[in-house]
Amino acid sequence: MQTEKLKQVFIEALGIDKNTNIENLEYNTIDEWDSVAHMNLIGEIEDAFEIMLDTDDIIDMSSFTKAKEIVSKYLKG
Repeated sequence: MQTEKLKQVFIEALGIDKNTNIENLEYNTIDEWDSVAHMNLIGEIEDAFEIMLDTDDIIDMSSFTKAKEIVSKYLKG
């Protein structure tokens, strides 16, 4: 899993400071990660890792930790 690459996607897609503790980031815990930003984030993740996420995974992606788990599942397949 390319954790640093995923962190960079989160920083760019959500427009957050690079010093933000991304490891503990969860959906709706910061103003920048709302439902609209979530869809932008999904698109950026799909582009960066050249994957297509299932709807269930898009809905389940509620934290950076969960995002790592979901993306790694696609990269192994």
